[in-house]
Amino acid sequence: MQKLYQPVPDFIKRLFDRKSTPDGEMLKKTMAIFEAVKRNGDEAVKAYTRTFDGVDLSRLSIPIRMENFESRVDDTLKEAIAWAAENIRTFHEKQVPGDDENYTLDIRPGISCGLRYLPIETAGIYIPGGTAPLFSSVLMLVIPAQLAGCKKIVCCTPPDKDGSVNPIIGYTLAYLGIDTVFLAGGAQAVAAMTYGTESIPRADKITGPGNTWVTLAKQVAFLNGTGIDLPAGPSEVAILADDSADLSFAAADCLSQAEHGYDSQVLVVTTSERIFDGLIPEITLQLNQLPRRNMAIQSLEKSFLIYVPEKEDGINMINLYAPEHLIIQMEKPEEISEKIIHAGSVFVGPWTPESAGDYASGTNHTLPTTGNAANTGGVTVKTFMKTMTTQTITQEGLKELGPRVMTMARAEELDAHAEAVRIRLNSLEGNNNG
Repeated sequence: MQKLYQPVPDFIKRLFDRKSTPDGEMLKKTMAIFEAVKRNGDEAVKAYTRTFDGVDLSRLSIPIRMENFESRVDDTLKEAIAWAAENIRTFHEKQVPGDDENYTLDIRPGISCGLRYLPIETAGIYIPGGTAPLFSSVLMLVIPAQLAGCKKIVCCTPPDKDGSVNPIIGYTLAYLGIDTVFLAGGAQAVAAMTYGTESIPRADKITGPGNTWVTLAKQVAFLNGTGIDLPAGPSEVAILADDSADLSFAAADCLSQAEHGYDSQVLVVTTSERIFDGLIPEITLQLNQLPRRNMAIQSLEKSFLIYVPEKEDGINMINLYAPEHLIIQMEKPEEISEKIIHAGSVFVGPWTPESAGDYASGTNHTLPTTGNAANTGGVTVKTFMKTMTTQTITQEGLKELGPRVMTMARAEELDAHAEAVRIRLNSLEGNNNG
């Protein structure tokens, strides 16, 4: 980790600028994958699976039956999945729009307007399975899609080395009642859900985390008329710590994020000289015991440990960084949390590791990254819904509304807009004269 002692604000602004334009060569390859999948459907997906995953598939769909997976998953893990699913469902049920959110208002006499929440019909869900099979993403995405009322849920995940679905992913899908999964990963999976193939249905919206390729592919999908949840890119965590923080807790939290992938990032902002001096040695001590330490090392090389003198400086720095995850290990952490305005999800107090939110506390782990927490939030039930407005205008309402609309339309030089109103008003005049 790079250590910075009271860095100047201008330097920090440059340091925290994680926005970047897509790599030109990478974008070109992604576009080529989309074009191939659009043109050749299943065959293109299978070809890319051979190339990228080293697996030759005879078919892309796998039926999901509980009896095929139940014996392959440890009972302790089954109980944990069930417990987590209940928490996630409980938290997300409160997000389902109630009658007070579907409304109709009488704006003026003869003019009423309404808003309705409707589920998207087909939800596309990408389940990462490359460096780690993220069955937790099944819980985080399928449950809110089900609560939203989506008619169809299309799940794609990379095949395992045997050309099948990872058994824990399969079990979790079966537990939630999903009966089919499609063996496709990376940009080709996103392309397949964008256009639809012989096997994989087209999705109205694609959700789920992934690597840089998946993130870029989702952005290309959006340009092709398919909705996406958010560009959830490389994972990141920020830790705000004072002298009350436990050094071993903070180090463990750094590593739990760093092991996600080589492009993950950790930021620690501290007002404590003890933490500033002791954190890296403690990380090194814990790092040596991790199976994924090589990946964590690459992540830590692009991570930062920053000392600031006052907690207000730390809060301002966190809000500037706008992290995906924020862990607060400070005195009166609830008060500090109230001052955070830019973060995807906040973990308050020493007994709240970020791991809890990744798996089982109940909140969603699909969150905005690369500073996008300043402008958007994570996945909710409403991610799988859309709003539709209505308006009803009576003859009396149009008499009041119409002349004003005509005035505004003509000011924008959109005469046909004005005519659509004028013709109706003339018709009313004729009716009245008759």
